[in-house]
Amino acid sequence: MIILHADTNHPTLMKKLEEAGHHNIEGYEQSREETLQNQHLYDGIVIRSRYKIDREFIDAAPNLKFIARVGAGLESIDVDYAEERGIKLFSAPEGNRNAVGEHALGMLLSLFNRLNKADKEVREGLWHREENRGVELDGKTVGLIGYGNMGKAFAKKLRGFDVDVIFYDIKDGIADENARQVGYDEFFEKADVVSLHTPWTEDTHQMINKEFISKFKKPFWFINTARGKSVVTADLVDALKEEKVLGAGLDVLEYEKASFESLFSNKKNVSISAADPIPDALRELMFMPHTLLSPHVAGWTKESHEGLATVIADKIIAEFGEGDYKK
Repeated sequence: MIILHADTNHPTLMKKLEEAGHHNIEGYEQSREETLQNQHLYDGIVIRSRYKIDREFIDAAPNLKFIARVGAGLESIDVDYAEERGIKLFSAPEGNRNAVGEHALGMLLSLFNRLNKADKEVREGLWHREENRGVELDGKTVGLIGYGNMGKAFAKKLRGFDVDVIFYDIKDGIADENARQVGYDEFFEKADVVSLHTPWTEDTHQMINKEFISKFKKPFWFINTARGKSVVTADLVDALKEEKVLGAGLDVLEYEKASFESLFSNKKNVSISAADPIPDALRELMFMPHTLLSPHVAGWTKESHEGLATVIADKIIAEFGEGDYKK
């Protein structure tokens, strides 16, 4: 097959595909429009998040056999239309689930022990011990929303702590030795920590909002390593002010560009001071001492970089076998 690579990835991906006899085309600098003009030439396309694969794109690719996204989700692809056209879809949540689990745990422990706040203060010459007294994770109930690859990886990381791990998921019967499945009533009653591990869909869009937060019986800590648009930031900020949410670790933000490559839809790699205007809710969030922010890097480790590439290559080869270019 002739395979277009629209984004850069770990070299393992192209190496494995080449060794299996497929021909790789590097299209890193091509715009979406340039790719559309030549899409009839390709049998497959490998993307990350640089642009969307919609009906127009798919219609311009009569020979397309597969679309592979080197990442966990497929929200940048019109999945229904691709499947209607018989196009195979690949993603690689197995490749970065461990990284996400570690990142979520790191955020949680940092928030509990005020590490980001304490570090900043010590660097400024301040020695506030009582103000930075932490809380312990042991004895808490950690609630996960979504128990797929990412949720299961986080639950596994929590095994070394004396915690009760519960989860809510729309699929039934998926509990394992690391977590037990509960209904929303028990989830809202018992959770001390809420960690989001859902894909972005119409159902999860803005699901963490004022109404949702109000259902919890006690204040909780919030972690989001999933998708930013699943959270209404203004409602989260209000909950932090009202201490309904005790602290928030956010690897993803509502305002980030759809490609995940920059924070604002019309800005790329600019400092916050250069972004005008900054949403009021984000501005408030940034200056709250009990929040921890990172730039959508939970699954972005050196190991996962290669892992994602390996998973995608193996899935393509398993489905389509060896190509005519194999020596």
